[in-house]
Amino acid sequence: MSGADHSDDAIRDEFLAEANEIVEALSRDLLVLDQGKNEQTVDLINEVFRGVHTLKGMAGMFGFHAIGTIAHELENLLDDLRLGRVDMSREVLDVLFAGIESFQKLLATPGDTDDLEVNSITRAVEQVASESRQPKDPFKIYEIADSVLAVLTEYEEHRLRTNILEEVPLYRYRVSYPLASIDVALEELKKRTKTLGEIITYLPSVGDGDSGSIDLEILLASRASFATLKESVAKDGGRLEPVPKARRAADSSVPERSTAGTLPPTAERAPEPEPASTTATGMTAGTTEAGAELAPARNVGHSVRVDIRKLDYLMNVVSELSLARGAVERMLDRARAYPELRMFAGDLHRINRSLERNLTTLQEGILGVRMVPLKQLFERVQRGVRQLAREHGKEVQFVVTGAETELDKLIVEELTDPLMHIVRNCIDHGVELPERRAGLGKAPIATLAINAYQKGNHVVIEVEDDGQGIDVVKLAKAAERSGIADAQALQEMERDELLALIFLPGLSTASSVTDTSGRGVGMDVVKHNVAKLGGVVEVQSEFGTGTKFTVTLPITLAIIRVLVVSVAGRIFTVPLTAVREAFVFNPKAVHRVDGKDVVTLRGQTLVLSQLDEQLELRRVRTSTRQYVVVVSVGVRLLGFVVDDLLGQQDVVIKGLGASLAKVRGFAGAAELGGRDVALVLDVPTLLEEGLSSATPLLAGGEAK
Repeated sequence: MSGADHSDDAIRDEFLAEANEIVEALSRDLLVLDQGKNEQTVDLINEVFRGVHTLKGMAGMFGFHAIGTIAHELENLLDDLRLGRVDMSREVLDVLFAGIESFQKLLATPGDTDDLEVNSITRAVEQVASESRQPKDPFKIYEIADSVLAVLTEYEEHRLRTNILEEVPLYRYRVSYPLASIDVALEELKKRTKTLGEIITYLPSVGDGDSGSIDLEILLASRASFATLKESVAKDGGRLEPVPKARRAADSSVPERSTAGTLPPTAERAPEPEPASTTATGMTAGTTEAGAELAPARNVGHSVRVDIRKLDYLMNVVSELSLARGAVERMLDRARAYPELRMFAGDLHRINRSLERNLTTLQEGILGVRMVPLKQLFERVQRGVRQLAREHGKEVQFVVTGAETELDKLIVEELTDPLMHIVRNCIDHGVELPERRAGLGKAPIATLAINAYQKGNHVVIEVEDDGQGIDVVKLAKAAERSGIADAQALQEMERDELLALIFLPGLSTASSVTDTSGRGVGMDVVKHNVAKLGGVVEVQSEFGTGTKFTVTLPITLAIIRVLVVSVAGRIFTVPLTAVREAFVFNPKAVHRVDGKDVVTLRGQTLVLSQLDEQLELRRVRTSTRQYVVVVSVGVRLLGFVVDDLLGQQDVVIKGLGASLAKVRGFAGAAELGGRDVALVLDVPTLLEEGLSSATPLLAGGEAK
């Protein structure tokens, strides 16, 4: 690849990263608008407008024409919305959300140009704009001179119209400011009045001020009392008075002394500027509307965007340094064996301790950079909940807790699809229609809650609905009908085992096939994808009450501490996050329960699995003593019987490559001390297999 090609790729990646951040910010603002609980609706609409405008400019600059065209259409709709030409409605929000989905689709496939996507958004914008336009002309309610109206910008005219229609009282504030400090004085005035009302415009007026000052007439809209507003602006020494309403609505000729301003029609006004370039959060370096706060020209950020591949490279370097530290430790052990090297061994010990501390700090720092809050993932899910609920005609309240919980960025990216599958299942199968919920004595609006929290070295994500729950009888009949299990086996299953059937491929209780369900795929994909991330998914449900899915994941897959074990003459590693404990194996304590070999551990039954047989290895006994490594995923336990325990070590997991990616039982490979390479066991997969079909440990299956 040439230097120019590499540079182009880097610029393209930078655009995609920034564009995705802008789209995520747009999604957050639209979700707040959709909830309708925010009083700063005007500010939010302006934020969305500026974000779309910035995205349009960036897309045009980098040749993403489909994104630019969609952004242009949405910008037109948002402009109509913020200027009052179109009313905010659910249909308008639907189009805006559809635009966000289109942005994400096109950014995910940056080489594609989707004309159908562009045409669909264009038609939708035209339709809602034509249906929602309601021109209004309420200016005659107040005694506002035509000379003032003539110099208002389009946005100021919209804000004035909106405040009049909402019956917000208008005030005129005449004040004089020194030319040298007018900008600072106006900023202070905006801050003092922001919580009380809105500055619609400020116009220079003809006055008796000296050459070093300028007279302004400021038009304010405020619901605060006259006394409160006067106290707020009194610091500047100006004169505040209400704008009177017109005596006759049809009479447009008003005495000049009682108008909101006395400017001649030729008064000089700066045109409304184009929205300035925005950051991913929609903040502008400047202002586009009267009354908007000016951002500082110099913006010092506290974050920087880093390519995850660079962090992976640094993590590999840390791994190499860890191996080097292990070599130093071995040298130290040898030096201690010679009395004449005692002083040298002491110095080497201090160096080794310092190296260990700094390596630990470096490792924790890199891991910290990789961690991102789950908030961004939950916002995507919230948008999906809104869309799915609308499609199914259901009312769903989405409740999020624990959004600040952090997880490795790579895991978060891979978790999007499984989480959306779970949410889709909850809304399609779990949540009832409003009229049915009312008939059952439930609130018409269903609740879908998502909760995340850290538990040790894992993160737990719970998705719970208050819908109809899972009918295990119906589920069992579907499993029998599909040939997944026979009637006898189903009768012997516990309730938890029956509920786990929903994760089997080809099983569906839906009576018909729809766009979102009914083909028996979805929940098996969830289980498979979560297992690939080193996690596990479980389900609990009460028929008629609701269902809860619990996903347990490791915090990171980048660098982990492992337990090194010997099995059949080979070395393997077990992630320490999954290890509960280890103890010496006693064959005499083994007995058979339901076809599985088990031992009793502190009053609890523990299923055992010979790891060499589970991995289909030729048995090679290196010692007469064996050990049981108790692993856990969620609340489930399994005991791996291994030949020896060789200690603990920090390792960097590396992928097995495309040709070995589908080999079961292994999460990757790791380099150990002495340049040895060991496979990292995929505990969730092996635990699942071990609990479902544990291999007998003793001949004949009976303890001797």
